[in-house]
Amino acid sequence: MNDDNSQVAERGRDESSYSASRRRFLKGLGSGIVILFSAGDVQRGWGSRGGGSAGGPAGGPVFDAHLHIGQDGKVTCFTSRVEQGQGVMTSLAQSLADELDVSLESVEMVMSDTGRCPDDGATWGSTTTPTFGPILRAAAAEARAVLIDLASLRLDVPKDQLAVRDGVVFDKNQESRKVTYGELTEGMTIERRLQTSSRIKTVGQYNLIGKPTNRLDAVEKVTGQAMYTGDFRVPGMVHARVLRPPSHGARLTSLDTAAVDGHDGCQVIRDGELVAVLHEYPDQAENALSKLKADYDIPEPRFDDETIFDYFIENAGQGNVDSRAGNVQPGGRNPLPVLEQTYLNGYVAHASMETHTALAQFEGDDLTVWASSQTPYLHASEIARELGMPSGNVRVIVPFVGGGFGGKIDGGQAIQAAKLARKAGKPVMLVWTREDEFFYDTFRPAAAINIKSSVDASGKIVKWDYAIHGMGGRGAQLFYDVPNYLITRYSRLQNGEQQHLLQTGAWRGPDNNTNSFARESHIDLMAAHAGIDPLDFRLRNIRDQRFHAVLNAGAEKFGWTPAEGPSGRGYGVACGYDVSVPVALFAEVQVDESTGAIQVKRVVCAQDLGLVINPEGVALQTEGCITMGLGYALTEEVHFTGGVVHDLGFGSYELPRFSWVPEIEMVLIEADDQPSRGAGEPAIICMGGVLVNAVYDAIGVRLTQIPMTRERVLQALA
Repeated sequence: MNDDNSQVAERGRDESSYSASRRRFLKGLGSGIVILFSAGDVQRGWGSRGGGSAGGPAGGPVFDAHLHIGQDGKVTCFTSRVEQGQGVMTSLAQSLADELDVSLESVEMVMSDTGRCPDDGATWGSTTTPTFGPILRAAAAEARAVLIDLASLRLDVPKDQLAVRDGVVFDKNQESRKVTYGELTEGMTIERRLQTSSRIKTVGQYNLIGKPTNRLDAVEKVTGQAMYTGDFRVPGMVHARVLRPPSHGARLTSLDTAAVDGHDGCQVIRDGELVAVLHEYPDQAENALSKLKADYDIPEPRFDDETIFDYFIENAGQGNVDSRAGNVQPGGRNPLPVLEQTYLNGYVAHASMETHTALAQFEGDDLTVWASSQTPYLHASEIARELGMPSGNVRVIVPFVGGGFGGKIDGGQAIQAAKLARKAGKPVMLVWTREDEFFYDTFRPAAAINIKSSVDASGKIVKWDYAIHGMGGRGAQLFYDVPNYLITRYSRLQNGEQQHLLQTGAWRGPDNNTNSFARESHIDLMAAHAGIDPLDFRLRNIRDQRFHAVLNAGAEKFGWTPAEGPSGRGYGVACGYDVSVPVALFAEVQVDESTGAIQVKRVVCAQDLGLVINPEGVALQTEGCITMGLGYALTEEVHFTGGVVHDLGFGSYELPRFSWVPEIEMVLIEADDQPSRGAGEPAIICMGGVLVNAVYDAIGVRLTQIPMTRERVLQALA
């Protein structure tokens, strides 16, 4: 086979464009069709490829294998994306199978292994569906075109007279004339670079896309067959328990290991501030850890969970203006009243079911690390840098992950395990305890947001002065139509000290949960001041018709009837914008004024996700977002003093319970002609705002700090 668009892999081709590892990889695949494309085609500007492939000729793009169709007809997709419970293993396979016209059962997903999969990006920000999904579909369309070319020659039939069904190419005029994909690829290895002109299917042509599909990993997970990092075992492996310092910022001043090291099969390893006990059995390592004698220099606390917000505001340095228009300064011929309020939100933990886990094994100069991670290539690079190794010698494999939510972007446990394995000279399994997980977590940052606004007699917002202390601006950008606005971030302290004493990072919809809580609370405050129904007030001040469609669809599903708040019904509405998705939530709550308990009875979520690949997967993600959102809105909060974390388990850190889960309904705006967007985060961003607004509507009291614990509800009522 040799035409203008295909290249047959022949002996004597220019080998300079191939790394040795890629040649071995292609050889391991055997015969079949391999579709190649550059990482730059997936998403421009992703930066370093981590521990991955070498560059192409003269520093040109690297073309890696993402899609292979074997002579047995099996279709294999290779991707660095991670299945951490969000369902992309299923939705990606669904897209691939649809474009190739094969059965879903014939698709195998090989994911998140830097030794087998090209680097097409990390798993974060709901980016897998909108960024990698279209490229994978295009690669499948390209493969289908190659196979039809081959079938045209094999059957001696014009290409436009051929059709495909379940991996069989047939003559539309004489269906008995047919050939399978496997028969077409037998005995040949065909490499094809993705053509940007590949034509993917459009509305009306889909067979699998858009159909509710059960998850491919469901049976494995409910029967206990699914392998997570902690399930792996290798010969000679020992278990590690790390010595956790008493405080963030603490420095180890002395260490006495005499009672442990060399006793009862225990080995103590120290690498700078990292101290760990190794043993064949994890409980023995845990018991021995308590016998270590360590002293630390602990810094004096500057603030705690109660004083942090005042500290941020009183010590704010120079702010950075994110966006502005017009003039927000008070005054003018007819000055309007200024509504001012400060909204507070504490640190929140990720609290994933699976704690951070890693298994590190050296074989000569090569290191393999199995890790619970969202970013295998990033972690490979970090491990190589920390250990002073060539990046090509580090392989990171991510099996199933038991929840990440942004917390497993950080791979501290993988680095610890690698360091311990090198010093111990044996494979090391490190499973963080629940206490370790809370202490080392990269918490969602605490923040204080001050808003000053004005609304005119017609119910239009005319001024919006929005100041963020403690976190970023995702979700702070205005989608309301306001002529005069200023959005400022205060991310530094004037005394030059570090703003956060605890580690912080991404948490499902980073920053947007807090920004949407503050913004939507204040929007309701203005609606009440103007004497206008909260839904009507939003519709008056939003021009975007996508938002109007989402708000109206959600209101219809919920059965919203206009009323000036507080109405006593316990109804709330909030809307937001995340990862290019407009979303609206409607909620009904009941508040026990004698105890401060809030019962969320019903939540309706409406969102515009464009073309929905798997409605069943979206429903699961939406329900997960809303259930998880109950936590940060009602109970979840990390208590601390300086760098000392007081909540180290679920005895004091309260997650949502089954009895809290409300009736959940979902509305998807039909937009199959629009690009697909990620559903992993939008539904969670408004949970704080919608519940605060519903509580206000129920009891006439507006809480300005979340979580809305019983104590805070009673204080507000008093």
